[in-house]
Amino acid sequence: MREFALNFWLGCAVLLGQPGPREIVQRSLAAADRGWKAQDTYKYTQRDEELHLDSRGQVKSADVNVTRITFVNGAPLEETIAHNGGPPTPAEVRKGQELRRKLQTETPAQRAARVEKEQENRAFIREVPDAFTFRLLGADRINGRPAWVLEATPRPGYQSHTRYGKIFSKVRGKLWVDQQDYGWMKVDATVTEAFSMGFFLARIQRGSHIVFEQERVADGIWLPRRIEVRANARILFFVNYNTREVVTYSDYRAARPLDLAYSAPK
Repeated sequence: MREFALNFWLGCAVLLGQPGPREIVQRSLAAADRGWKAQDTYKYTQRDEELHLDSRGQVKSADVNVTRITFVNGAPLEETIAHNGGPPTPAEVRKGQELRRKLQTETPAQRAARVEKEQENRAFIREVPDAFTFRLLGADRINGRPAWVLEATPRPGYQSHTRYGKIFSKVRGKLWVDQQDYGWMKVDATVTEAFSMGFFLARIQRGSHIVFEQERVADGIWLPRRIEVRANARILFFVNYNTREVVTYSDYRAARPLDLAYSAPK
């Protein structure tokens, strides 16, 4: 009965002219690009909680850092406002001050190089429609807003052209997309095959899990709300490293007007 109801719902969606899975994903990438371009017009608070776990999943140590994020010359400036429940250390204060001075005195050439690197780091997002096969599972509601729910599985034989895109073949998951303006409301992904990353030869193990959530801060603008990563890694091939990290973003406030017209997709 459940399968019949799902197939009936999907059939009605097609008859009513609802977009297919690939079109939903394509529109969602446009929404992601809007959010990226809009992010430096906001200031917000970021809370980073990192828990180090033992082999039984029990907490061995914890580190909590709260920072205020503002943008200087289009670059994020992180200034620590609390660390493990107390004020920032003098070293953390100096670090924020030095970074601010660096960004304020950035030359046009340095800024161009930084922007180019940021764009290269984000280039992998454009590979998503080709790197995965998407299946429309149905609809859901998140915080009162209707969402498309899609299943993403790696496309066999796909060859990535970017540094981070090579990871796509080793993860699968679900994607919740807002039905009005196609923002990514939630991504739930699981590592299905171990892969290496970083300068310390860390190998992320199968079963590691990430949940990424966003919130709608303005018409057509979705920005991060919460990221949770449960990672099981092996460093230098013999040191096991289990961690759970939760990053939350809050108190978004417009710092300057956004010169980006938006109208909801038809």
